[in-house]
Amino acid sequence: MSDSQNQRRVVIVGAGMAGVQTAVQLREQGWPGSVRLIGAEPHPPYDRPPLSKAVLLGHGEPGEVPLFDIDFAGLGIELELGRTVTGLRPGERLLETDAGPVHYDRLVLATGAEPVALPGSEGVPGVHLLRTLDDATRLRPVLARGGPVVVVGAGWIGAEFATAARERGCPVTVVEAADRPLPGALPAEVTEPMRAWYADAGAQLRTGVAVAGVERGAVLLADGTRLPAEAVVVGIGARPATGWLAGSGVELGTDGAVLADAQLRTSAPDVLAVGDCASFPSARYGERLLVHHWDNALQGPRTVAANLVAECHADGAAEAQDYDPVPYFWSEQFGRFVQYAGHHGEGDELVWRGSPDEPAWSVCWLRGERLVALLAVGRPRDLTQGRKLLRAATPVDRALVADPSVALKKAAR
Repeated sequence: MSDSQNQRRVVIVGAGMAGVQTAVQLREQGWPGSVRLIGAEPHPPYDRPPLSKAVLLGHGEPGEVPLFDIDFAGLGIELELGRTVTGLRPGERLLETDAGPVHYDRLVLATGAEPVALPGSEGVPGVHLLRTLDDATRLRPVLARGGPVVVVGAGWIGAEFATAARERGCPVTVVEAADRPLPGALPAEVTEPMRAWYADAGAQLRTGVAVAGVERGAVLLADGTRLPAEAVVVGIGARPATGWLAGSGVELGTDGAVLADAQLRTSAPDVLAVGDCASFPSARYGERLLVHHWDNALQGPRTVAANLVAECHADGAAEAQDYDPVPYFWSEQFGRFVQYAGHHGEGDELVWRGSPDEPAWSVCWLRGERLVALLAVGRPRDLTQGRKLLRAATPVDRALVADPSVALKKAAR
């Protein structure tokens, strides 16, 4: 390894899970040069999942936040916080920021995603998003007061926030423009039984009705209903935080995601992308995936680091790696632990394991004889065994898959 390789500078943009793990993985895998991690928020890097759970519910001390337990200085990682990126000039290997330019030899884009705002709600008092620590901190005293809350969007984050609000005793109404909860994520026959979860928790779910407007203290629906609201929480989706890349030459998809290749490299030389801001081609599923979940932000950095480190080995001792994971995520809502692994499409066969009328059940998706995805509600063993079948692409027996009394691993042919 030459002295010039030892001097190479990796700059990572984004200090969330993907950015932090990329920095850590670079050191763990032997990157010899400098590592610089730039984050827009002023807070030390923290984990996001607790924001919709422990932080909102007031667990722990008032100032306690879910910080990553990482000794950045000890790992030789230069951490810069409160610095916003504004542009990129790949031809000059130059990152533009609000505090001046930053030069790099290799650049990793890990800027994550940003929540979609409800049109017409900008500047209205009492309207909240839930993505950052500051968002959760502002919402915590609102829930403590116990006033009425309206959640716009019955997706994963909407359900999780509604759960926390009900636990604090707030009257909660969840409004969803689609005809069912979790539209776009799961088919109607799977989500329809989930309506009862809201009712059982004392939350009202209104589907098939759009929000016509928001004013201080109320949400106006398209059907003329006026819902009182001390707080309005918007959870209608997220988009890759890539607007700052306009004009940079980094190719973006129609969804705004950086179009990374199988090795998580972008169209710009010496620029890689990982986490919520980037999509990647999956050989396993035969399509490009954009995965906005914690596990993707944890796993992808290992591939990024391995491919950067491989460049340092002219002797070929390290080979470049493709990124082709089995996506995984979880959600805690209304007293249930929901897990999903894999990726399903409209043409895949849906097979039930148990009844949704029971406390615990699972749904599997088959493509021919192969399991491609699994949703488990209160059946963690199904999820654990199913992930192994998914990773190995093992053929399965459909009849055994459909029998909830049979361990899923025994369905392997």
